[in-house]
Amino acid sequence: MSKPVYKRVLLKLSGEALQGKKEYGIDPDFLHYLALEIKGVKDSGTEIGIVIGAGNIFRGVSLSSRETDRVSGDYMGMLATVINSLALQDALEKAGVFTRVMSAIQMDRVAELYIRRRAVRHLEKGRIVIFAAGTGNPFFTTDTAAALRASEIEAEVILKGTRVNGIYDCDPLKNPRAKMFKQIGYLEVLNRDLRVMDATAISLCKENSVPVIVFNLLKKGNLQKIISGAKIGTRVE
Repeated sequence: MSKPVYKRVLLKLSGEALQGKKEYGIDPDFLHYLALEIKGVKDSGTEIGIVIGAGNIFRGVSLSSRETDRVSGDYMGMLATVINSLALQDALEKAGVFTRVMSAIQMDRVAELYIRRRAVRHLEKGRIVIFAAGTGNPFFTTDTAAALRASEIEAEVILKGTRVNGIYDCDPLKNPRAKMFKQIGYLEVLNRDLRVMDATAISLCKENSVPVIVFNLLKKGNLQKIISGAKIGTRVE
């Protein structure tokens, strides 16, 4: 691997990514693959923070639409992100990578409480930091949590791993003629309502000048190629 172009990055993973080929839950085989991909980047010298969603286990928004309290649903979703974070931590440590899980909700037995200065210190010591429980507040998605944590730790870019190659003008899984953007502005993402990240997250990235690269996580080596400077996926800036 060539010399990395980024010193510190924030990797955003959807909960669905951990499903692998399963319909729900966590696929151990994909978790192992993901741990090795992340380890390759870590070994290059790049500092990595990670935010994971919870869609493979629980979706508070969908539950709230069925007359369940939205706040309760969101807190349940935050707890589900902790489950995913602990699973990824275990996979990374089995691959020989020192890892810390930091939660926005206090739960001393399983994770450290998120403190910005402590998180930065972990990164400087070469540990991968997994940020769990979103922002710790209801009504905010893990996309927004990723934008917030990236801004706080001064990450140079957010890498959003998906199942498609980048951002398209429509769903490429439904329309084979969908056009992929190589580069696109924050405002165009909002104006086109492309929904690659929610509006709050995109606005926060714009405000703090944090670019976002959306790429296909399922293609082996993509993550390391991006860290090396290859133009893969779609860049939002």
